[in-house]
Amino acid sequence: MPAAYAARIRLAKKAGMRIVDLWRQQILPSQLLTEEAFVNALTVDMALGCSTNTALHLPAIAHAAGKKIDLKMINQISEKTPHICSLRPGGNYHMVDLDQAGGIPAVLAELAKANLLNLEQKTVSGLTVGQIASGSRNLNPEVIHSVENAYHSQGGLAVLWGNLAPDGGIVKQSAVAPEMLTHRGPARVFQSDEEAVEAILGHKINKGDVIVIRYEGPKGGPGMREMLQPTSAVVGMGLDKDVALITDGRFSGATRGAAIGHVSPEAAQGGPIALVQEGDLIAIDIPNKKLQLLVSEEELAKRRVAWRPQEPKIRTGYLARYAKLVTSANTGAVFQD
Repeated sequence: MPAAYAARIRLAKKAGMRIVDLWRQQILPSQLLTEEAFVNALTVDMALGCSTNTALHLPAIAHAAGKKIDLKMINQISEKTPHICSLRPGGNYHMVDLDQAGGIPAVLAELAKANLLNLEQKTVSGLTVGQIASGSRNLNPEVIHSVENAYHSQGGLAVLWGNLAPDGGIVKQSAVAPEMLTHRGPARVFQSDEEAVEAILGHKINKGDVIVIRYEGPKGGPGMREMLQPTSAVVGMGLDKDVALITDGRFSGATRGAAIGHVSPEAAQGGPIALVQEGDLIAIDIPNKKLQLLVSEEELAKRRVAWRPQEPKIRTGYLARYAKLVTSANTGAVFQD
C-alpha cells in the first residue's frame, strides 16, 4: 500500500486492533511462524522481484521463532518461482500500480493457480493463505503477470557461492542487465562506502571493473549499512551495465545492476573478501550461482597468514558490544546464542 495513501493510516489502526484481538485469543507468533509460512514468504518475495534485505530479515525472524532458513532455500525456491511482478527500479511499475492491480492478495492468487503456495497456512489476519488468494483477483495483468507469462522464469534473488563467498553472497538477479549476468573483471578495492563513492564520482572506475567494498558488514560496519550511495553513483555515472559491485555490506530495495552483497564471511571476520587485492580478477556467474576470486589457493594462503584485522571503528558503547556479539550476514546478523 503506497505510503501517501490515507488507507495506510487506516491499515495501521486495524493492525493495532488485530494485535489486541490476537492477544485475547492467545494466538501467538510461534503458531503462525511455521516452516510453511517462511516458504510462502520467500515464494511471494521471489515472485515480486524482492529486495536483497530478504536474505537478512527472514533468517533473523526465523531464528527468533526457533526455525532456520538456510540461504540454499532461497535458490531452491527462486528456481521454481517465476518473477511475475516487476517494480521500480528493476521494472517499469511502481508500488501504487501493484496496489491498484490488487496488491499482494492478487499476487497470491496468481501463485496459487500454479500450486506454488501452501494454501492451508494460517495468517495473522485470521484467514488462510488460500482464503486470501481465492477472494482476490488480478485487476491488471500488465502489472501482475501470470505464471505462464512471467518476466523471468526464476525469482528475484540468487545466492552466489565460491571461494570469495564460502557462506554466500546475495544478488537481486531480476534487476541485473542481461550482459552483466556473467562478468569477469579486475578488482578495485575500497575499505569503506565513502572511499568507493569518491572514486566513482571522480571518474576513477573504468568499464569492466569490479568494485569491492569491504569492512562494512555486521561486525565491520559495525551494523552493516546500506551501500545505497555507491550503487546509485554507479547508475548515475552510466556504469550499471559495465561495472559490478561486491560488498560485505547490504543494499536497499532500490538497488539495480550487478550488485552482490552480504558476502560472507565478512572482511572483519577474516573472510576471503579481506584478502582481495587491487587488480585481482573476479568472475561472476549469476546463472550458475558462482562468485570466484581468480587467485590460487597457495597465494590466498600466504595472504591469510599476513592478514591482520582492522582496528574497530567504534570501541565503546552499544555498537562496540554489538560488533563483538553479532553473527554473519548469512545467518541474519543475529546475536550469538
